Amino acid sequence: MVCATATAADWPQFRGPQAAGVSAEAVATEWNGESGKNVMWKTAIPGLGLSSPVVSGNLIFLTSAVPESGEPALKVGLYGDIKPVEGEGKQEFVLFAVDRKSGKIAWRQMAISGLPKIKRHPKSSHANPTPATDGKHVVAFFGSEGLYCYDTKGKLLWKKDLGVLDSGFFRVPEAQWGFASSPIIHDGKVIIQADVQKDSFVAAFDVKTGKELWKTARQEAPTFSTPAVAPYGEPGSKKKQVVLNGWKHIGGYDLETGKELWRLVGGGDIPVPTPVMGSGLIFITNAHGSERPIYAIRPTAQGDITGSKEHMAWVQERAGNYMQTPLVADGLAYFCFDNGVLTVYDAANGERYYQKRLGGGTTGFSGSPVAAAGKLYITSEDGVTHVIAMGREYKEIGKNELGETAMATPAIADGVLYIRGRQHLFAIKEK
Repeated sequence: MVCATATAADWPQFRGPQAAGVSAEAVATEWNGESGKNVMWKTAIPGLGLSSPVVSGNLIFLTSAVPESGEPALKVGLYGDIKPVEGEGKQEFVLFAVDRKSGKIAWRQMAISGLPKIKRHPKSSHANPTPATDGKHVVAFFGSEGLYCYDTKGKLLWKKDLGVLDSGFFRVPEAQWGFASSPIIHDGKVIIQADVQKDSFVAAFDVKTGKELWKTARQEAPTFSTPAVAPYGEPGSKKKQVVLNGWKHIGGYDLETGKELWRLVGGGDIPVPTPVMGSGLIFITNAHGSERPIYAIRPTAQGDITGSKEHMAWVQERAGNYMQTPLVADGLAYFCFDNGVLTVYDAANGERYYQKRLGGGTTGFSGSPVAAAGKLYITSEDGVTHVIAMGREYKEIGKNELGETAMATPAIADGVLYIRGRQHLFAIKEK
């Protein structure tokens, strides 16, 4: 049995450290999943899971929902069907550990099995949340099926039943879509965001014991965003805040107590992107319904900042993302729409440098971009990764075929790009 050890090259949560999605290490710019070009290995992962891989030491962790029988359907593309998938049978909710060198499954642990308590969207799965690790613990969240913490050898340390977490369409409550918010681990705390049809909350648990440290109610409609931790206050302050996307309540909470620090009302009514930090600002975007803003918020925000100019560095009212978490690096902010339209802004003041469509406009883009050594990697649902030079001018370096559907966000560690496809986990490295 293989055990993980934390290293500087770890990619411990959704989009890596602080959800930034950025690695200093160069990775391959050319590959082909079918021919095997620059593919170290590919490993079949049973079931249907749209969680992203995370990396700690010599292990990769990811989750899946494995049906008792049959093959689960997944409908990708640009469409607006809100009906959930009907008639699915029992599932095994599984955490996998994959050896980084060989690609072999080191261990698998079934957290729970049974009929899912909530149906899923046809473009979703019963294993959407990305696991999180600190090198000693691995936390897997299956929404209504519970929160589970393992050690890196696969031993269950604790679990939490958080009740039924229905984050379907708030305007049509019977349109159940499954749960998607991923856990994060910071300073020994497991932080979860549960914006659902009833009794939404944000909470922190002790990663060693599962003890609830604090829980704060949120008057919020269902959302699908993952929490983030950011500095709070003036430069040099040691205080930290948990930042959450939302519709009725975008906000910051004290990391130690859960006390609300600031709030912002408005925006898209089904928030998905995770808040990200860069250039001394917090970037929050959403885009569903009548609004699609980008907010560049100062970390000194306090109180109700709705409509505030003091606490905003800049705002774009009609340019936000629906699905993808943006990427901020080297003074630039990259935002990609569901249809592949990429827009690049000056992160400090919101000046737009360029806007360019990736692909032909008929393919969806759900996985979020990652960056490595000055190159941006954006993967379509069709499994085509666009490699783009980062900077104020558009320059595409290449396009690479995975050979299968890709909905998850890649991970990067030690010069290897890990991409989860519909059937396989791929390890891509320049040979």
